[in-house]
Amino acid sequence: MTTQDTASQRAPQPSSVPPGPSGSPGSPGSTHGAVQGVREVKSAARTIEVLELLAERGNAPVTIRDLCERMGAPRSSVYALLRTLVDAGWVRTDALNTQYSIGIRALLAGTTYLDADPILNAVRPVLHDVGRRLGATVNFGRLDGGDVVYLATWEAPGRERSAPRVGRRLPAHATAIGQAVLSALEDPESRLVPPLARLTDDTVTDPAELLRIVQITRERGYAREDGQNTPRVACVAIPMPVRADGERLLDGLSVSFHGPALTAAREREAAVVLREASRQILDRAP
Repeated sequence: MTTQDTASQRAPQPSSVPPGPSGSPGSPGSTHGAVQGVREVKSAARTIEVLELLAERGNAPVTIRDLCERMGAPRSSVYALLRTLVDAGWVRTDALNTQYSIGIRALLAGTTYLDADPILNAVRPVLHDVGRRLGATVNFGRLDGGDVVYLATWEAPGRERSAPRVGRRLPAHATAIGQAVLSALEDPESRLVPPLARLTDDTVTDPAELLRIVQITRERGYAREDGQNTPRVACVAIPMPVRADGERLLDGLSVSFHGPALTAAREREAAVVLREASRQILDRAP
């Protein structure tokens, strides 16, 4: 499912930091973790933590006090780390050095991730075809911990913006893509980190109810959600199947509509078109 800045209402907020490899070590929702048997480098871990905390805040700058409280770290250590990151261009600050946000060098890491992903070149033209065929916005996203990170979007012309910018992050339980991909996992519950965030009045936050929805999704082969992260927007999504080489990428495709426009017939049509699109993507992917 898509959204604009509605996602900023939850904590943590959507991040523009690209995800780590799907299924990376660490707890659900984390993009990093210590490799078994290898001691964590504290300074490196804190650097990652600072960047992720700043990314969560999006356009809202963060003070040193906020970072110290979130990290449980002394001010002197956080300040020294911030100055290093500012000098390197990964973090930017105001003239008084009191507020901090993500710097331009982070963009390089994000675009490099997108450029290096072998499936995205096959995804982009297919999204265009699906969007033109259905007259709706189409998204490609990947499960990362307990969230979906959006990696490609095609927006229907003339429609009010409803798609998250590439790199934005939403909780899987509140998105059609997330529910679809969860339905393809043997243990979807392992990806849920209670309490489940409520983004709208319609967000499902009860784990038992969500697992029931995931089971329904698994049985019919696609997910549908209505207004769970953006009011008056409904989405249909499918999980991408296992690739020919046996690698399971935790990816999904979704299409979004103005809620009342998504009739039962339109829902089934969207699911069929998305399945065709997934086959085209896997045929074109290296």
